[in-house]
Amino acid sequence: MATRVIVGGATGWVGRALVEAVAARDDLELAGAVARGAAGQDAGTAIGLPALGVTISGSIEEALKAPSDVLVDYTKPDIVKAHILAAIGAGRHAVVGTSGLVAADYAEIDAAAKAAGVGVLAAGNFSVTATLLQRFALEAARYVPDVEVIDYSKPTKPDAPSGTGVELAEKLSEVRMPSTALPVSEVGGVREARGGTLGSVQVHSVRMPGYVLSCEALFGLPNERLSIRHDAGGGADPYVAGTLLAATRVASFTGLKRGLDAIMD
Repeated sequence: MATRVIVGGATGWVGRALVEAVAARDDLELAGAVARGAAGQDAGTAIGLPALGVTISGSIEEALKAPSDVLVDYTKPDIVKAHILAAIGAGRHAVVGTSGLVAADYAEIDAAAKAAGVGVLAAGNFSVTATLLQRFALEAARYVPDVEVIDYSKPTKPDAPSGTGVELAEKLSEVRMPSTALPVSEVGGVREARGGTLGSVQVHSVRMPGYVLSCEALFGLPNERLSIRHDAGGGADPYVAGTLLAATRVASFTGLKRGLDAIMD
């Protein structure tokens, strides 16, 4: 039986690619789509495809009225939490591709998902190569004590750091050795120039034209440096395969899992 998927943010950069990909799969069925600005339109014609027979809803509550299994959310940081909690409350599993959530949000989502007996998979980046960046960086952190994270994106990105940067810094904090850098609390001048602290890792966000989404783990030892970096291009293709993998596997567990690597193996 095909997994029935609702795509939140169906006319967005990643959402429109997901709608097309879900419609093309035999093991997935497009059960609903959410995009306030395109409400009432067919999900296919709204993104330049032939009609798919699925009408775009203007709200997540409206979309959840139709039978479905999984909500895939690629909307906005200020509404993603409400969307996921609504899906959980309706007994749906969820895949979170929207960034902007913090540790307290994830804890609340995890508790709600466990209480409802559903699974939620959230990842800062569903690209397979971005997931490998994280895996390689975690390995390096076991040997090199000093590491900082730099994330790059377009000037209009509404959150900082990126979800990729947040997830990477949090996981690095779990395995890294103590830094040799002067504690930020002891730094003079403009202390903010040292970036933000996530766990035990300093994170710096660059926002300017010319970038789509890049993330770099920068390691340093005396007289040598190591940089492990992922750069995304202008298309949404890298995120589609990982997101659909999550949609097919999120029903296999209960509660919240973080990161695509949690289901890749």
